[in-house]
Amino acid sequence: MDGDEGGLEQGPTRCAAEVAEIETALAFPILGLDRDNGGEFLNWHLADYFLKRPKTVAFTRSRPYHKNDNARVERKNWTHVRQLVGYGRSGEAAQAELLNELYAREWSHFRNFVCPAMKHIRTEVEGSRKKRVYDKPATPFERLKASGQADPKKIECLERMKAALNPFKLKRAIDRKLRRVLQLRRAPGRAAA
Repeated sequence: MDGDEGGLEQGPTRCAAEVAEIETALAFPILGLDRDNGGEFLNWHLADYFLKRPKTVAFTRSRPYHKNDNARVERKNWTHVRQLVGYGRSGEAAQAELLNELYAREWSHFRNFVCPAMKHIRTEVEGSRKKRVYDKPATPFERLKASGQADPKKIECLERMKAALNPFKLKRAIDRKLRRVLQLRRAPGRAAA
């Protein structure tokens, strides 16, 4: 067996390892995972990770050829990914490294601590008109605290993190990293500065 085949075997286990890393950082337990139909998510390693526990996690998938099954996730792809970096491809390793760092630090902190969002509660029908009713705007962190489902120790840690944030410095850091990502996109092969 040559080195390329070994790399294919590591793909599914890497996905499970990444999900495990994300889970340890969360302030709440994962109760369910509705995954995409992509090959990176349809694997036994990830199924074993969620289903072979004392308290199993609901492990479902969207239906093939029904793109609206994940409509809310796709909406977040627009606000969290496309508005930030656009639709261009990022094939360079240096770009991926910068984007991973940006998402894990500045962009995540900005979206979770600074940007409030309204949550759709219900739709009221009045004759032929539909009216959407939303709750009061709140940041994801505020919603997490209000849920009562989060680990109090992690909430304390997040409170300290929020207190240390300066939204203006955060935005400048996001813009600085985005410029580097876009420079790499225009000039592939260059190392990150």
